[in-house]
This record gives sequence, C-alpha cells and structure tokens, in this order.
Amino acid sequence: MSDDTTTQRRIGRGMIVLAWLAALAVLWLFFDDALDRRENPNRNLSVQGDSSELVLTRNRAGHYVAPGTINGQPVVFLLDTGATQVSVPAHLGPNLGLTPGAPMQVMTANGAVTVRATTIDELGLGPFRIHNVRSHLNPGFRDEQVLLGMSVLKHLEFTQRGNTLILRPHGG
Repeated sequence: MSDDTTTQRRIGRGMIVLAWLAALAVLWLFFDDALDRRENPNRNLSVQGDSSELVLTRNRAGHYVAPGTINGQPVVFLLDTGATQVSVPAHLGPNLGLTPGAPMQVMTANGAVTVRATTIDELGLGPFRIHNVRSHLNPGFRDEQVLLGMSVLKHLEFTQRGNTLILRPHGG
C-alpha cells in the first residue's frame, strides 16, 4: 500500500471521528437545553413595561422556579411556602455579598440544621424588589437554587391556577 493511500485513510478516519464528535456535541446541546427547559420553564422570564404581576409556570417536578437577583447578582429561586425565610446555599454567600451572622438552628425536611443568619439588602423577583430580607446561609445546600421562603412571599399575593402561579403585590 502506498503512503498516499495510508494518508488518505487516516484523513478519512479522522474526518469520520470529527463528524461523530460534532454530532454528539449537537445532541448534547439539544438535550441539555431540553432538560433545562423542563427544570426551569421560567428561565427566560422577562417583565414587560410596568407590569405589576409575575406569571410562573410549574416545572415538571411540580415546583415553581424563577430567575431573580440577590444584591444585584443573578440567582435561581425555588418558591417554597413551607420555608420561613430565604435560604441561600452557604457557598453562594460571598458572591452575593452576604455576610454570615450568628449561628442558629432551623428545622428542615431533613431535620435540624445549623445555619448562619444574614440579611439580603435587595432581592429582586420579576417586577418586585424587597429590601432588608431576613434570610440565612445554609451549609447543607450544595446546588445553586435559593429557597424563596415566606420572608419574601408574605409581601405578595399569589394565585395558582392549574400549572400557573400568578404573583402580585398585596392590594394590587
């Protein structure tokens, strides 16, 4: 076999490998995006004009997840009416400008946990801005979602219809 034929075969095999890798990358991007949409159907949430309500769609797991901000930094909230306060994963605290305060015990679905008290200067959820929010840094949370508890939700009126949750300011 000539050197030219061997070189052509190597190039051909290399092109096939590159084509398969490109196809796998496209499939990965497609499925990653599809899974993300199922987990957070509100991820591209935008508020138009001076809207005073926020409409969220329930995710596949039955939860309401929404983008928001803590002290101007983007976060993903998981709305939790069973949580008394906003519970921030402790590892996110420094990037969100949160200072750990006094340790305190809280009861979670997994039992008692020692957290650190903190205060969020400004929390944003759609058109809503809430200041000086009591919250805590939870070392037990390893993911990126922030539990949005009643220390924020008490400021809003919410109505659920089917797979939709509508949030409005009280009296709005």
